[in-house]
Amino acid sequence: MSVLKIYNTLARDKEVFAPIEPGKVRMYVCGMTVYDFCHLGHARVMVVFDMVQRWLRAQDYQVTYVRNITDIDDKIIRRAVENGETVSALTQRFIDAMNEDAAALGVQRPDHEPRATTYVPQMLNLIGKLEANGLAYQAKDGDVNFSVRDFKGYGKLSGKSLDDLRAGERVEVGSAKRDPLDFVLWKSSRESEPEDVKWASKWGSGRPGWHIECSAMACDLLGEQFDIHGGGQDLQFPHHENEIAQSEGAHGHEFVNYWMHNGFVRVDDEKMSKSLGNFFTIREVLKKFDAEVVRFFILRAHYRSPLNYSDAHLEGARTALTRLYNALKETAADQLSLDWNEAYAQRFAEAMNDDFNTPIALACLFDLATEVNRAHSPMLARQLKGLAAVLGLLEREPQAFLQGGVSDGPDDAHVNALMAARAQAKKDKNFAEADRLRADLLAQGIILEDKPGGITEWRRA
Repeated sequence: MSVLKIYNTLARDKEVFAPIEPGKVRMYVCGMTVYDFCHLGHARVMVVFDMVQRWLRAQDYQVTYVRNITDIDDKIIRRAVENGETVSALTQRFIDAMNEDAAALGVQRPDHEPRATTYVPQMLNLIGKLEANGLAYQAKDGDVNFSVRDFKGYGKLSGKSLDDLRAGERVEVGSAKRDPLDFVLWKSSRESEPEDVKWASKWGSGRPGWHIECSAMACDLLGEQFDIHGGGQDLQFPHHENEIAQSEGAHGHEFVNYWMHNGFVRVDDEKMSKSLGNFFTIREVLKKFDAEVVRFFILRAHYRSPLNYSDAHLEGARTALTRLYNALKETAADQLSLDWNEAYAQRFAEAMNDDFNTPIALACLFDLATEVNRAHSPMLARQLKGLAAVLGLLEREPQAFLQGGVSDGPDDAHVNALMAARAQAKKDKNFAEADRLRADLLAQGIILEDKPGGITEWRRA
């Protein structure tokens, strides 16, 4: 079998994956800031790195997967104050909603899901090390900042030089920073802030900055150096750049070996944003499309490519996924284990080992489905079902998917009643009425398939 290669943002190239500890992978992914419902960008992060950890486990790696939760920041505090509720009540509500959305998309729970508010002592310890190493200072306004120009490696992940960065920066009005590039590690408490967002420290009452959270949680759960760090492309700079500076500045050695970033989500070829009015939550999308269709749609694009969302693309994904399920409906899989030495499995593995190339892996599944339809081989059906399961697909009974749908479609009882009426019309030789009922169901998105022996099956269009 081919060896796994990962595009490493730090190296700007694909590299052969070699974990620090043979047979074991430690992976950290930046998770959600929980002050609102998750959107399509969050869905892509969750599904992409769920796919990554599934493939690593399928290759017999022992994976420790950490995806954090940011449950303290300016937006969270502002929203809680606006709502007249505590920060913990707000964040718990949206954590629950996030977990519901992730489960619907077939995203497996990470091994660890640390919340920032439970790691403040570790953050304070890390800030103390940075101060001792001459990389952190307390400003006149009480904030503790990271001194970017005192860390020699700054800019290596993003490819940005300090001079380029400085040219694009302006000194904030009233800022107590020594340099506009410096970023906050510890925010001094303001009188207007709720008491539940204030922690005691040797620098006075305050709360952590955003960047220090991930460094502290990752190092505590995975060690000072680990294998893979992932997140959205928008986090490459400044968040991940700052994580590197903090972690390597504190510990004096490399932080992460492989950096992975998934591409942006676009809507009808425009960047998704609230200002353009093309911003969709996962929940809004799932009112119109089956969750497995959304997962398939996300995996149909390479994780580093832009993902262009539109209803037409989702409809195309539904049609394509229906084709795979139809192959399994017509030919039942045998009960043996997935055979990785079989030709289609080898092709699938080669694609996945080439920087998780899911578009090529899915193309292999469609070729396999064509062969299943031709040969009606239970062995090939098993391979199709087993390989798809590695991606979190085709795990339902075919008929359950084909007859499933979203809430605005006709329910099963309605469909069955019209089918019974059609069967009676055919029995009465009233074929015009039978044809009318078929057309009526089709107009409601229900396709009837008459089988030998007088059996009729249905599926949603």
